[in-house]
Formats: sequence, C-alpha cells, structure tokens
Amino acid sequence: MVTGSGQGIGFQLACGLAEAGAEIILNDIAEDRLENAAQKLTDMGATVYKLPFDVTDANLVAEKIDTFEAEVGPIDILVNNAGMQYRAPLEDFPEDKFDFLMKLNVNSVFYVSKAVGKHMIARKAGKIVNICSVQTALARPSIAPYTGSKGAVANLTKGMATDWARHGLQINGLAPGYFKTELTSALVADADFTAWLSNRTPAGRWGDVSELVGACVFLSSKASSFVNGHVLYVDGGITVSV
Repeated sequence: MVTGSGQGIGFQLACGLAEAGAEIILNDIAEDRLENAAQKLTDMGATVYKLPFDVTDANLVAEKIDTFEAEVGPIDILVNNAGMQYRAPLEDFPEDKFDFLMKLNVNSVFYVSKAVGKHMIARKAGKIVNICSVQTALARPSIAPYTGSKGAVANLTKGMATDWARHGLQINGLAPGYFKTELTSALVADADFTAWLSNRTPAGRWGDVSELVGACVFLSSKASSFVNGHVLYVDGGITVSV
C-alpha cells in the first residue's frame, strides 16, 4: 500500500513496485486522482486495489486497514508517502497550516503504521518505508515546519525499527532530493531556482522520479532483510556537499 499515491512520487513508486511484481493498494483522499491512477496501473497489467481514506483520521485509518486485511488479504509492504508542503516566513507562518502540516506529514505515518503494523507483527513479517526528504537533514528559508516534520518522520522511523524489528519487520526511510513532479513544476519552471539547484547539487540536475524506484524496491524486498532504522538519501549528493 502506498499512501497519497494518486499522483506524484507516490504514484511513481506504486508503478515501480508493480513492475517489480507487487500487487498495489492505492490510497488517496481524492477519489478522482485514485481512479485515474488505478486505471493507469491496470493498463500496465498490474493488480490494483483502491483504498480511499483520509490518513489524518486515526479511527478511519484503523477501520479501513482492518477491513481490508479481513476481506482482501495481508498488507505486506507499506509506503507512507502522503504529505504536504506550505511555504511562508516562519514569523508569519499560520498556526492552522502548521497544525495540519504536522498532522498530515507526521501523525499519518503513526496512524497508518500502527494500523498496518499490528497485522505485520502478528505475521512476524513486513516492510514499512517512510518517505522522508533532504529536509530531514537540511533546511531552507520559508519551510521550517516542513523541515521539522520530516526530521520527526526520520526519528519516528528509528523508533519504529527499535520497537518492531524484533517482530520481523524492517522499517526504513527513503529521503528524496529535488525531483521533477506535478508538485514541483513551478520550481522546475523557475530558471533561477533550477540554476541554483543545479549548482548546489553535485549531480548538477533535478532528479527523475524513476530514479527513486530502485531504492524503494530495495527497501521493500528481501534484499534489505537486515536493514532497519536507516534513512536512504536519493538526492544527487546534495546532503553531502557544501
């Protein structure tokens, strides 16, 4: 299951996991995006399930996950991808935006992982991949709350691994750098920002979302059977260079 997989990175990761042989459970709060994503995956020949729900509603999350497990089958891999960005100077950052950003970016990881994790623990197997960010380790002006949320996801990942590795689960983070998606299209089109990014990133360019797939498949497969609590940066080198 990939949360927030109606578009962007979530959808591309779902496609990559499908190409690697996984059956895919798509989750999104917007049913139109979900339908469109499901049709594209079905056209690829993938087995697809749609599971629309709001990942910030803890009770609904538990109900939907328990029902799916009981009526359809086990969720063996969970990718916590749902999240948002909001930019504003920190001194003017609206409190309601801060609260919602934290609820979507952090709380949802806890809610969904808890609901799925209890079933994985009972089976003594499972893979959870939490989508972090280069902002897990870095900061830029106007996104301090987002940076805080992704730092929290990374440490929650470590805590989840500490609690659940003994039950046979592997919980890791995947931290993308700057990738071309629907949500970053305005930044991609900004010549000044793209020039800054190209100069700042050792690889000298934006990432293509397809370049995240291999890392996600690795963290979702038996190849990572002794990898736990790790955050894997896929960022063209931006976090290792000054």
